[in-house]
Amino acid sequence: MGRGILLLRSSLLRPLLHAHLSTNPLPAQNHPPLLSRHGVLPSPPNASRPRTLPPSRPSSDALFLSRRPFSSSSSPSNIVLIGSEEALDTALTKVQDEKLPAIFYFTAVWCGPCRFISPIIEEMSQKFPHVTTYKIDIDLEGLGGMLSKLKIYSVPTFHFFQNGQKAAEIVGADATKLKNTMEDLYKKD
Repeated sequence: MGRGILLLRSSLLRPLLHAHLSTNPLPAQNHPPLLSRHGVLPSPPNASRPRTLPPSRPSSDALFLSRRPFSSSSSPSNIVLIGSEEALDTALTKVQDEKLPAIFYFTAVWCGPCRFISPIIEEMSQKFPHVTTYKIDIDLEGLGGMLSKLKIYSVPTFHFFQNGQKAAEIVGADATKLKNTMEDLYKKD
């Protein structure tokens, strides 16, 4: 019951906060910028060196941030991090046109249930290597139109595609339902 309340509350409060901040911006303060022009994130006080963003490439590969696992496991992964609205649109079109099995995982850094379900996604992506999982951070700039079009109102949200069509949707961090849905849709006979 507590998890349902958390999802409902975050799904209701997030749009309100965005609406409030768009009409009432925070006053300017003398804080360092989140990103420098070189893509360097500020380091925490106890860090030895700054983290950097992946370099951008002028090719179509620049649409995706990277293809890597969620965790530090060394096994190969079929998880693709989406970095823009254009990349999301391209991935959706590819999955639909080529009738590929895929999962679109909508998440956010601030989302506790998303962090809970992340290792399970990693595990299932290894179990079903023929299914590509596209991970989309809903807080990326410019995704609002696409999120509205796809009716993403809460995170985590999973859209499952089979034969070019959306076959199922899960809203929330229900590990059992996630595993069962993937088993039903993607197991090879």
